[in-house]
Formats: sequence, C-alpha cells, structure tokens
Amino acid sequence: MSYFAQAGVILIEVLFGLFATLFVLRVALPLARANFYNPICQFVYSATHPVVTPLRRVLRPIGRFETSAALVAWLIVTIKVWAVYALLGRGLGLGASLVVALAETLGLVLWIAFALILVRVILSFIQPAGHSPALPIILQLTEPVLAPLRRLLPNLGGLDLSPLLAMLLISLARVLVIAPITDFGLALAR
Repeated sequence: MSYFAQAGVILIEVLFGLFATLFVLRVALPLARANFYNPICQFVYSATHPVVTPLRRVLRPIGRFETSAALVAWLIVTIKVWAVYALLGRGLGLGASLVVALAETLGLVLWIAFALILVRVILSFIQPAGHSPALPIILQLTEPVLAPLRRLLPNLGGLDLSPLLAMLLISLARVLVIAPITDFGLALAR
C-alpha cells in the first residue's frame, strides 16, 4: 500500500469515526437520561440535529432509543468501510459493507463504553478540582453499565470492581461477538 493510501485510510478513519461517534452519543445520551442542558449534550444535539430531525419523521424513536441517529451512525460507518477497503484495493459489495459496518458500529459503541469507563476510573483517583461538564456525562453514560454489575459483585467496602468486570466483558464481547460478525461480512465479499 502506498504512503498516500495509508494517509487516506488514516484520514477516513478519523473523520468518519468522529462523525459516527457523534451519532452514537446522540443515541446513548437519551438512553442514559443525560442532562439535556449540559454543554456537551447541547453540542451533540446541535451537531446532529440537521440530520436526525428530518429522519425522525420517517424513523420514529422507540422509547428513548433514537433510531434515526443509530441508522445515520451505521450509514457513516458503512461509507467509511467501503472507502477504506476501496483504498486498500479490496472492494466490498453492498451486503459485505453493511455487515462489516454493523460490526464496526457495534465495536465503536463498545470502544466508547470502554473509554468512558476507563476515564471514570482515572477521574475517581485524581478527583479533578473545579466543575467540568464532562464528569456528569461520563457518570450518567457509564452508570447503566456499572450499576447492574455492582449488584452482582460482593461488597468489598470502598473497592468497586464493577469497572474492571465491565471492561473485561467489553473486551470479551469484541472478541466473541464483533470479530465473528466482521468475519462473516468479509466472507460475503469473497
């Protein structure tokens, strides 16, 4: 692969990844009942509003699950997958691109959850001074994952092992769920 193709792959991964992350957060924030008036929530909603609002007329939310934002995230990742494989000289058909993109979208959701839990753990050690709008959002997004695990684990006083268990389960899901879906999608391309 040429240097320009490698640079193109990096640019595509970063740009499309950032846009897909915005739409994944648009799905996650209402599910976690995040504070709408938080500046980070305001940014996510205003950045995704021009795309999500017209689609909401066709794809209504299911409860708090924003189906239109989920579809847009999946389509962004589909375009990214198609472009990256085209740059690599391995064109994927539509079906293979959709399946691989589904796996990558689910992988992005897991990566975001893993990263947020890791940041939450680090912040619990350093206790940042001042008020950061990111801290309440991180707590609201990770608590639905950590709370059920906390109930399963024995009480060890002040030691909370739920983040460790959550990160282990996320890593296992990447290997046992995401990787087989990706392999299935790539098998469709052959």
